[in-house]
Amino acid sequence: MSAATSYIFCSARLGFRTWEERDIKPMSAINADRAVMEFFPDIQDETVTANALQRMNQLYAQKGYCFFAVDLLETGELIGFIGFNDQVNEADFTPCVEIGWRLKKEVWNKGLASEGALICLDYGFTQLGLTTIYAITPKINRRSERIMQKAGLRNEKNFHFVLLKDSPHLEECVLYSIHKPMK
Repeated sequence: MSAATSYIFCSARLGFRTWEERDIKPMSAINADRAVMEFFPDIQDETVTANALQRMNQLYAQKGYCFFAVDLLETGELIGFIGFNDQVNEADFTPCVEIGWRLKKEVWNKGLASEGALICLDYGFTQLGLTTIYAITPKINRRSERIMQKAGLRNEKNFHFVLLKDSPHLEECVLYSIHKPMK
């Protein structure tokens, strides 16, 4: 990433931006890593990744948010995504805005997902005017649930997620939420 990179917002160590063509290969490598994708039904190939990044840029153009491309500010390296998506799959809490993250395993356990989630929540509440943000993960994904807790989200309930009905080991999920702080 060049010094001229324009970020939408930054945390102490992370820069958040929209997706570029050059992000397809590194994000595809992240999506093809079985450790990263452990709590998803399957890995994702380059075509699926490219289509997802295009959808994210369209979502950003429409609503001002997406699962943002996240760079390490120190190196400019793309390390994955953190941000928001519209959750419209059938559930009693949808449609809603959800926060999510997916980072390459080489940067795990450094507090980057929590740092990114916190700055995204602040951006969502202060810049986007969101009032409630949700997070969803399979119940067995304790790492992601811990990030939700560190970011201040509260456990709402367990539920069976229709999106994961073909993956019985993932279908039972936890729902967390956070509401815009009162002034």
